[in-house]
Amino acid sequence: MPDLLEGRSEPLGVVAEGAGVNVAVVAPDAWAVDFCLFHPGSDAEIACHRLPLRSGDVWHGWVPGVGPGAHYGLRAHGPWEPEAGHRFDPAKLLLDPWATRIDRPFRLDARMFGRGVDSAPCMPKAVVPFPAMPAPPIPIAPGPRVIYELHVRGFTRLHPEIPEAVRGTFAALGHPAAIAHLRALGVTHVELMPVAAGIDERHLPPLGLNNHWNYNPVGVLAPDPRLAPGGMAEIRAAVAALRAAGIGVILDVVYNHSGEGDEHGPTLSLRGLANAAFHRIGPDGRYANDAGCGNTLALDRPWPLRLAMDAMRHWVLQAGVEGFRLDLAPVLGRRADGFDPDAPLLQAMRQDPVLRERLIIAEPWDIGWGGYRLGEFPPGWGEWNDRFRDTVRRFWRGDAGQVADLATRLAGSADLFGPARRRVTDSVNYVTAHDGFTLADLVAFTRKRNEGNGEHGHDGHNENHSWNCGVEGPTRDPAVLARRAGDVRALLATLLAARGTPMLSMGDECGRTQGGNNNAYAQDNPVSWLDWAGMDMDLMGFAARLVAARLAHPALHGDAALTGLPLDDSGLPDVAWLRPDGAAMGPADWADPAGCALVMALYVPARGVRPADRVLLALNGAAHAVTLAPPAARPGFAWRILADSADPAAQGSAPAAPRLPPRSVLLLAETAAA
Repeated sequence: MPDLLEGRSEPLGVVAEGAGVNVAVVAPDAWAVDFCLFHPGSDAEIACHRLPLRSGDVWHGWVPGVGPGAHYGLRAHGPWEPEAGHRFDPAKLLLDPWATRIDRPFRLDARMFGRGVDSAPCMPKAVVPFPAMPAPPIPIAPGPRVIYELHVRGFTRLHPEIPEAVRGTFAALGHPAAIAHLRALGVTHVELMPVAAGIDERHLPPLGLNNHWNYNPVGVLAPDPRLAPGGMAEIRAAVAALRAAGIGVILDVVYNHSGEGDEHGPTLSLRGLANAAFHRIGPDGRYANDAGCGNTLALDRPWPLRLAMDAMRHWVLQAGVEGFRLDLAPVLGRRADGFDPDAPLLQAMRQDPVLRERLIIAEPWDIGWGGYRLGEFPPGWGEWNDRFRDTVRRFWRGDAGQVADLATRLAGSADLFGPARRRVTDSVNYVTAHDGFTLADLVAFTRKRNEGNGEHGHDGHNENHSWNCGVEGPTRDPAVLARRAGDVRALLATLLAARGTPMLSMGDECGRTQGGNNNAYAQDNPVSWLDWAGMDMDLMGFAARLVAARLAHPALHGDAALTGLPLDDSGLPDVAWLRPDGAAMGPADWADPAGCALVMALYVPARGVRPADRVLLALNGAAHAVTLAPPAARPGFAWRILADSADPAAQGSAPAAPRLPPRSVLLLAETAAA
């Protein structure tokens, strides 16, 4: 084979060019970098080439006779000085951080650990991609949004109408049967739990478990073969099918840490190539652990920032996704001395021509010092609002003194998002998510049941603000089951009627349970899979009705902060807070620790071709019924039932004085009288 040419330092990674490939590898402290080729379908090494030139931090070369489809890995030579952050070991085969496809899933192996043991036989190999023309970003449609968080495998693994051979993959997610459920529910976007190539934590394989959630990435540009055996083309097809059905795709991405863990973890990629450049490392050589996963990426430095930016652009341009949910987002804004809302990565995303128009949602906390930053991310970015979650749960659990805070959450959490003049839709409201109880379990368990995770119950949150309706766990008591069903409907109605952007968690619309496990990250089994055969279709119909009502009524999905003032000549304020008897809430009502009923009247004036819209949300958290005295409808209008959690089949005109049963929600809309 001819000698290597110098090649170029850009683009990073391995790219087919002419009759060979250009190889460019970030390894600032390495003495040398080898590009190793392997026979496809086996672990036999064909050739290993020393990259001939270094430009700054990048080693590069042009390798003739290699093209798309070739399997490769990297080896890096350099000092072994852990106390200085250097962990070079040429015995370890390393994944190219900029690889866009790998030939197999990661599986932990003893040869990935320690020094001096060749890991090539057990390492996935990167695959040289075929040239692909990036597609222009999909325009983001205006209008209200309802997000549905799902796991690609968990959502499709048991679907009886999907061919068994593709269940659990993107091909299944793009199948008409899977999309039909999402369309029937009416959501506008799906938020997919991580799909990039990841690896299990080292304590899981001995327990016979794996990281089902996949929040432990190694190759952030490469699809995980377990979810997309057809690579990016399979993902692109599923995203296109969802988009054709009117459903956008948001990816949950993990850039706060790498799956290589702490100093005792495996050497797979960044650790062996540029450990000191990519990670925050203390003077003793140990990793900072702001993510709680063993290491923290230093995203205020050039190369980690570049990797995250290149990864996001790649998923937009090659997969067609509309946006991202940023796991443990404060890490992305951390500098050496703490969180900075103007940190380099956050500012880079806001100005980047590909990313600045995408939907961005931050998980606004990490476990590091000063890591709780709810309300501090840029305007236009969504943030998971755990204050909404906890307040709604505590109100329906029956905790005292929740009415005032509940009103603030229902109105869009202006206390959190208003100071920065943010729209209330930046508040991503949720009652449950993948991390915690399902909605069905929230009303059935007061204690987590995580024994199956093999951590002796030490994992998962201990304070869930949950309740069991009188019996802990499974029961056949019809009274308990009826109360649980009513509470679930009340929680769904509260979520979907609140100002902000609502997010539903997979299966909450149809009664999915995890048997009380509130941290099912390692349960790649029926505990986490959606049970299509056991769906509560009555609950599904009620949830779909709520979603439709929300999307149809500007008074529910409006994005402006509420003022309590009239905005047109009708004299109606944009929000009025009332007692069930129709009187305005006064200071004593807000301060009453026993208060457990609230009425919210919302009004949006006409604008352009849109007519004025008025709705009424009444919540009764008490154990006794109350009689509701709705405010007078406008002349020529009457109140109509949109949803009643106590009577999910109720519809049509509302009675003059509706009865609000215990622990129920009534949603009314003003419509033109017949």
